[in-house]
Amino acid sequence: MRSTRLAARSIVFVAAGLLIIVAATVRVPADTPVESQSHLLNDIKYLASDELEGRGIGTKGLNKAADYIKEQFKEAGLDVTQVKGDAFQYFKMTTKAILGKPNTLKFVGPGGKTIELKRDVDFVPCSFGGGGKISGDLVFASYGLDEHDFRDFKGIDVKGKVVIVMRRNPGQVDEEPQEGPAPGPPGRRRASAADLRSKLSNAIAAGASAIIFLNDPFSVRKNAKDAESRVRRANNHLIDAAVALDTAEEKGANSPAVAEALKELREDVTKLKKAKAEVKNPENDPFMKFGYGGTGSDTSIPVVQLSLDAVNRVLEPALGKSITQLETAIDNDMKPHSAPLAGWKAEGVTTIDRSPTQVKNVIGVLEGEGPKKDEIVVVGAHYDHLGRGGMGSLMPGSAEIHNGADDNASGTVSVLELARRFGQRGKKPPRKLVFMTFSGEEEGLIGSAYYVKNPVFPLNKTIAMINLDMVGRLKDDKLTVYGIGTAPHWEKLLKKLAPTHQLHLILKPEGFGPSDQSSFYGKKIPVLHFFTGTHPDYHRPTDKWPKINITGMDRVVDLVEQIVADTDESPTPPQYVEVKGNARVERQGSRPYFGSIPDFGSEVKGYAIQGVSPGSPSDKAGLKGGDVIIEIGGRKITGLDDFDLALRRFSAGDTIDVTATRAGKEVKLKVTLGVPR
Repeated sequence: MRSTRLAARSIVFVAAGLLIIVAATVRVPADTPVESQSHLLNDIKYLASDELEGRGIGTKGLNKAADYIKEQFKEAGLDVTQVKGDAFQYFKMTTKAILGKPNTLKFVGPGGKTIELKRDVDFVPCSFGGGGKISGDLVFASYGLDEHDFRDFKGIDVKGKVVIVMRRNPGQVDEEPQEGPAPGPPGRRRASAADLRSKLSNAIAAGASAIIFLNDPFSVRKNAKDAESRVRRANNHLIDAAVALDTAEEKGANSPAVAEALKELREDVTKLKKAKAEVKNPENDPFMKFGYGGTGSDTSIPVVQLSLDAVNRVLEPALGKSITQLETAIDNDMKPHSAPLAGWKAEGVTTIDRSPTQVKNVIGVLEGEGPKKDEIVVVGAHYDHLGRGGMGSLMPGSAEIHNGADDNASGTVSVLELARRFGQRGKKPPRKLVFMTFSGEEEGLIGSAYYVKNPVFPLNKTIAMINLDMVGRLKDDKLTVYGIGTAPHWEKLLKKLAPTHQLHLILKPEGFGPSDQSSFYGKKIPVLHFFTGTHPDYHRPTDKWPKINITGMDRVVDLVEQIVADTDESPTPPQYVEVKGNARVERQGSRPYFGSIPDFGSEVKGYAIQGVSPGSPSDKAGLKGGDVIIEIGGRKITGLDDFDLALRRFSAGDTIDVTATRAGKEVKLKVTLGVPR
């Protein structure tokens, strides 16, 4: 599940010794509960195993998962040849940035003075920036902040210019330097203001053509102090290890304790040598590794990091101060000291290869039979996850495999079990059943968005989409079902079935939400989305298969099976209903409500939307699916990140100017923002 995730027994129960039928379409189970749960357990143990590498985009494990799903579809009796003779619907995603050639940078000053800069010595390109030409006058923009009382771009013209900004935030004392919150008024911090992404967005909004990052001198000084501290600690550990060895030898020269103490002593000697080497040749002004900060986009501006030695070669002649002196001046009065570097320009180029990775949706089909055989019911779940973490992980810095047992191996194996049950019924369903597992959901519903743009089966014949995302942690019999307002009969049907399965259903009307049903609902298709709730293991390496409630998941599958059967066998299809608002599993902070639905599959410059929520601020203002927002509140927008950061600058009730492109022409609108949701 992208932000958080969303999930139910046969229609038969025994009361007073009698078999009571509570629905017209009752499944005679092809599998016993034991067989069904065995299938679910075996499937999830494999899909959430370390062998599959967390099913991250670009991993071999994700391809193994796709192959496994296809094979299970085939064994269940599904047709796996309906996508150009295969089960795979291929599409491409950009998952990593690779440094290309050339990457150059130089400063040209008064009288034609030129400072040639060497890559990996004086500067490095940054993966989260765009590739392209660097050309423009140089401007020192302090910390690149644009927050309340600390606006580094205020009063200076940076349009078309190259800005130099320090990392982190002003006013650091003896605290851990952060890429995050910048200081506000004394004793308070502003969350995320000093994030690299925020500073890049600020520079873009101000019109900069490129940005040069510097390590802040405070952190450089702290790095040096930390290196000296490591030497002292290593010395102390070495002394302790020597004492431990001496004590062990007194008990016998050949004892196991001696061997262990000797091993620790050798390790401490190695650590001391390393610490001394760091002090002698410190990397106190380290470059960010290429890849830090994400893959970025070619729609962004070029980004490089410059060494402090290199920047002083232009700051001192232009401003008469070193970067350390400028940092001190800012800290002394807690005001920006931004200024143009008169007579100095930057020239160069960054080359970043963002070659796309081929990924795929997996599709299996049970053909319908009868007058409604061309109508389609889609049953889906996403099978990708986070690999070894990265930007989506809630355990920052972790390189452990994020197995994603609940998110969303649970939904995937539920779809496999549903495919088996319907495949073993012995006769064709009245309508075509399309079982579909999507990739790219964690990156923004990309697989399902691709499908609805490139449907294998007609969308105007697709009568419903049933989605399962995180259905493996049933607790206290509580099951959340989203989308019950998207067709009139969903709520009545679910309330009728819930007692049979002894489930407490939490019913939510919204069709739009943080999973793949949104892509279908955006095409005016009724949807349901099943979810058993959030938990502390979400998007962490601890989301492992032993924590899955297999019997609970089996109950979810039983309920969904009846929903699918009822939908497929109903004389009339579900009737689409517009529902206002977006479902949210978790609050999204203080960002005001805008109501746009991102088009994650678009690669245009700007924030492309595939639709708007009915009755939302976007809808009322006249925004439409297919629009590309290029400016809000006077800030340029190059993508979703810019949009998100810019929107957080406003409050509910504010009316902001929005510029979008529509069919190649600019459209100017006013949007009155709603309360956060």
